[in-house]
Amino acid sequence: MSNEEIQLQQTPRSEKEELLQADRTHLWHHMSPYNPNPMIVQEAKGSWITDVDGNRYLDGMSGLWCVNIGYGRVELAEVAYQQMKSLAYFPLTQSHVPAIKLAEKISEWLGDEYRVFFSNSGSEANETAFKIARQYHHQNGQPGRYKFISRHRAYHGNTMGSLAASGQSVRKQKYEPLAPGFQHVAPPYCYRCPFGKTYGSCSLECASVYDEVINWEGAETVAGVIMEPAITGGGVIVPPPEYLPKVREICDKHGVLLIVDEVICGVGRSGRRFGHQNFGVKPDIVTMAKGITSAYLPLSATAVRAEIADRFNEPGTNQHFRHINTFGGNPTACAVAIRNMELIEEEALIERAEKMGAALRQGLQAIESHPNVGDIRSFGFLCGIEMVEDRTTKQPAAPDKVAHVIGECKKGGLIIGKNGDTIPGYQNILTLSPPLTTTEEDLAFILRVVKEAFDTLGQ
Repeated sequence: MSNEEIQLQQTPRSEKEELLQADRTHLWHHMSPYNPNPMIVQEAKGSWITDVDGNRYLDGMSGLWCVNIGYGRVELAEVAYQQMKSLAYFPLTQSHVPAIKLAEKISEWLGDEYRVFFSNSGSEANETAFKIARQYHHQNGQPGRYKFISRHRAYHGNTMGSLAASGQSVRKQKYEPLAPGFQHVAPPYCYRCPFGKTYGSCSLECASVYDEVINWEGAETVAGVIMEPAITGGGVIVPPPEYLPKVREICDKHGVLLIVDEVICGVGRSGRRFGHQNFGVKPDIVTMAKGITSAYLPLSATAVRAEIADRFNEPGTNQHFRHINTFGGNPTACAVAIRNMELIEEEALIERAEKMGAALRQGLQAIESHPNVGDIRSFGFLCGIEMVEDRTTKQPAAPDKVAHVIGECKKGGLIIGKNGDTIPGYQNILTLSPPLTTTEEDLAFILRVVKEAFDTLGQ
């Protein structure tokens, strides 16, 4: 028995201490190194969370980039309650009304006719997209098309296929070998251009590299390209406006499907219904999760262009999509998603995301000249602050500096994130992604706390 365990036995336990002991004994936290004293969150409202000690924090990350509509929305709880009373569950081997109406709503938001396959998480949505793409090419007489091209720094999920698609080496350590058939190219990272160029005087090598890699791999072996409209968890890397249209053109040239991962960028976060709509492209497959229910219930979707999906309805042995998800498209989750999307429309939260994102970026000018701030990047109402040791050399900031700013923000009542467990030596980017319902007063609070946190680093 450890000294800590002996001490706990000898010390009278408060309710919080009992919770912490139960946490240590029974709960395995996501992503985090061992932490014997985690914050225990008890309730939340709007953009604010409250722990069991009564401390309030503004959640500047919307949980995990997902509580788009804010906490404590009674409207969503009421919809879930009513749906559970009438039909809490039925598998989508057949159908139910909430799934039908939600699929219709997703197609409306995408601006075209899509067929929608429901799952529970972004990882599952992307895994589904990979299977659909491979089978589609197989049924088109091209069974050799099995490879996917992704980007370094990108994250697409934690299953063996979606993690293989991810370009974050730290997350893969000790889990490899992963699913085969995934290649990676350099991201459109203007601040640290992998091609040694400067935007405005380059030839958009970050996009044309797809043409080269598809040729090198053999176009007859490539099934799809997957990308977020802007890389989010990998460091908020936002592409030039010409980037996605050029990739779309290259995919069309080679008969390769374009899969756009909207798990974070979608459902209003970017200032458009979906992030790719900022660039005027039309994907073949769109995956989404997180903000589709604002995290009130687990749900994800893989939306496939109708002409692609219809190939799976043709007669023949094993022509149908032989994939099932027990809880995907749960009626209650679908009902919540519909109401969530309606509220986003009714409250003009997409337009608000654009407005608040611009205000956030403008407000962060107050730290732009700080010696430890190398670059600030934003995409709608999400933002990344790249910390450096030196603005000239762009040497990434040491982990203790990054942790210091995060800690100071928490002391000030603000939760922010970083690109943790991504690339060795480059986990130096602070992230902000507040709820779309964040008020002007809340935003002023965010900006003040962030500035004060950087001020403690000195000049």
